[in-house]
Amino acid sequence: MTDQVFRLKRGSAPLLVSIPHAGTQIPADIAASMTPIAREVDDTDWHLERLYAFAAEMGASILMPANSRYVIDLNRPPDGANLYPGRDTTGLCPVDTFNSEPLYPTGSAPSEPQVANRREKYWRPYHDALTEELARLKAAHGKALLWEAHSIRSHVPRFFDGKLTDFNFGTAGGESAVAGLAEKLEAMVVKQGAYTAVANGRFKGGYITRHYGAPQDGIHAVQLELSQVTYMNETRPYAYDEARAACVTPLMRDLVQCALDTVRSA
Repeated sequence: MTDQVFRLKRGSAPLLVSIPHAGTQIPADIAASMTPIAREVDDTDWHLERLYAFAAEMGASILMPANSRYVIDLNRPPDGANLYPGRDTTGLCPVDTFNSEPLYPTGSAPSEPQVANRREKYWRPYHDALTEELARLKAAHGKALLWEAHSIRSHVPRFFDGKLTDFNFGTAGGESAVAGLAEKLEAMVVKQGAYTAVANGRFKGGYITRHYGAPQDGIHAVQLELSQVTYMNETRPYAYDEARAACVTPLMRDLVQCALDTVRSA
């Protein structure tokens, strides 16, 4: 079952890249209960496995799910609590898209037993794998960096006004990684000059960053919410843009390397 739920490629460096919103599959029984818009999986973090190919070359472990966030959101707490109180958000088992389009016909949203079933079948195996891989890396190296790889369209009025900053680094307000790491990464982007960046702004880190980041125990977690306009076409069919990706990838590699070096010397 785990082969159908997630893929884990183990590496040799103290680095785990988790891509929890890269999945595009929806199991047939769930898809049958959803609206046609759900099957478009528009809110996928598109092409991140391809964009982060450099991380595998660095020796990183790569973890990603098979299923869409519309099945269950792996970056939400198991109880579905809102990580940004007072702000609109999608839940553990989302009922609408980022554009507020319904994922289920009226009256057909997942019941509590159905949510519990999805949590055990899809959410828990991913988190068990994440926990075990971090433990393996820490045992081998004494510490580990968890890099939470995310991306989102540059304009989503439901969640933020105007155009999103290109690079959005989150360390749970500095609590999930060595002090100052997010700000160091922000400064690198600003110095490079081609992109905008912010540390612990609109996206401070989701459940995975907040739950697993424990710098006092040698586990450092950073989330990067990357604006999709930096590497792809943001409208269907969401094509990868080779030219844009070629420009942004060297910077991303430098950022991951900087974070890894900082963690190693912490």
